[in-house]
Amino acid sequence: MPLLPKILDALAWASRACGFETVSSFPARHPYARTHWNPAYFDIASDLKPDAIERSICDSISNTPSVFAYIVNPTPGMQRALMAVIETRMRRSCGNPVDLVAMLINAYQSPYTQEAIPGLRGAIGRGVHDDLATRSRDILAFLGGMHSAFDVIEAEA
Repeated sequence: MPLLPKILDALAWASRACGFETVSSFPARHPYARTHWNPAYFDIASDLKPDAIERSICDSISNTPSVFAYIVNPTPGMQRALMAVIETRMRRSCGNPVDLVAMLINAYQSPYTQEAIPGLRGAIGRGVHDDLATRSRDILAFLGGMHSAFDVIEAEA
């Protein structure tokens, strides 16, 4: 029955081409090919282009920031989406968003995570022996000191 595997392969290809399947990473030779996400939290059709995939994930992060924890090696755009939520919380005086900063810290545990802002990896790495509250305050201070191109957090931590 050598015909059956070929038919199944053709059906699988057609299913992916029509967008009936959910993807969990960017295509193989994409610059962010190491970025993976849990498809249970992100319903990304397989027929989307990489830019549309990233936009969709960034929208999900903006709406529900806790989903950032289910991304491995987030792209700089995904990190900026999380930082925008951090900025919003700080501006609204909702307290210190330690939970969101902790997700950002965890993302930088991988050497393959690309920096969203120059120097962010160093700022995260400096406080490696501090408690989470101190690390969060230091990272928020770093983000607050950035130029207006990424105007994050002017509020006092």
